[in-house]
Amino acid sequence: MKNLKKYLLNTITALILALVLLTGCKERPTTEKDPNPYGLEIIANTNDYLETVEADSSNLLVNLETYIPNIVMDIRYATDNNFTGTTIYTAPKAWLRKEAADSLLKIQNILNEQGLGIKVFDAYRPYAATLYFYEVYKDTTFVAAPWEGSIHNRGGAIDLTLVNLETGQELEMPTSFDEFSEKAAHSYSDLPENVIANREKLLQIMTNNGFTMYENEWWHYNIKGRDKYALLDISFEELEN
Repeated sequence: MKNLKKYLLNTITALILALVLLTGCKERPTTEKDPNPYGLEIIANTNDYLETVEADSSNLLVNLETYIPNIVMDIRYATDNNFTGTTIYTAPKAWLRKEAADSLLKIQNILNEQGLGIKVFDAYRPYAATLYFYEVYKDTTFVAAPWEGSIHNRGGAIDLTLVNLETGQELEMPTSFDEFSEKAAHSYSDLPENVIANREKLLQIMTNNGFTMYENEWWHYNIKGRDKYALLDISFEELEN
């Protein structure tokens, strides 16, 4: 009897071990992350977006590269040269709502008369990127709160700087783009005079032509009335098509 009990115990143990090993070898099921974990009102397909444009033409997103002559593009999130160290966008594109694009076109024309121009780092940003940015850097001073959405997601914000048309060089600013430090703030004053003057030049031309500044980032500007635009999570490829 003892031998039978021992045999049964060993058999059961072996079966349990085999089951554990088999379970461990199976590929664990993967689940996609919730694209809208905070339950925001987000337009996530082109049909719904086009319906808003049909209802109000100001909702149109404009491709800045084709809309504004001589604009310089340096879309950092289409490369790994950004604070995440990862390529976020599948194409180096910049889109803005029509009203904002019109204001930016006017600004470019004014700057061109001074031998200057606009370089764009970022504009419309799909909501999925905002979710990822917060995963990487959980400081809403520099990264938009995903439970609210970014003005970039509304197509109403732009990150930019000024360039010399003759040389193609950027005017010297307090920091590089997306340097998350106190030096990036408009109120930071421990800077050379020429740098403060360049920052002020960008501030004045933007705020005189329909944009408002964001205190903590010298490069970030929002179009007035941006809250009327819906949050979007539409890819650049979908917009082009």
